[in-house]
Amino acid sequence: MLKGISPLISPELLKTLAEMGHGDEIVLSDAHFPAHSLGVTRVIRADGLRVADLLRAVLPVFELDSYVEHPLVTMSPVPGDTLDPAVEAAYLEAVHATNPEIKGFGHEERYAFYDRARKAYAIVITGETAKYGNIILKKGVTPLS
Repeated sequence: MLKGISPLISPELLKTLAEMGHGDEIVLSDAHFPAHSLGVTRVIRADGLRVADLLRAVLPVFELDSYVEHPLVTMSPVPGDTLDPAVEAAYLEAVHATNPEIKGFGHEERYAFYDRARKAYAIVITGETAKYGNIILKKGVTPLS
């Protein structure tokens, strides 16, 4: 255990977050996400955790990219399907704990989201069961303080 680091962050995830550079992206995925079949080499399991809880744990130690319009991106529903607004609301509430300036998320069409996830530094498969419960985080530059 480390002081100030949430116990929800595994040693493997902490190492991965530290290795990432400016502009690198990490996906916090739902339990249904096809991470392994996308060919991503860094897949981390966080079974049993909800994405909102993991966001609350990760964002205090993870600087979001301030040079892009949307450093957080979620998957858009496929035509004819709908999003549960409570999912994005829960994610935004978790984000606001450390980043109150974030007004919302960018959205990617399902297959565009998969293409972006293929290029991600890592994918964290959570126990999230909400439909479209995936989010991409783009890493920024950690300020000197």
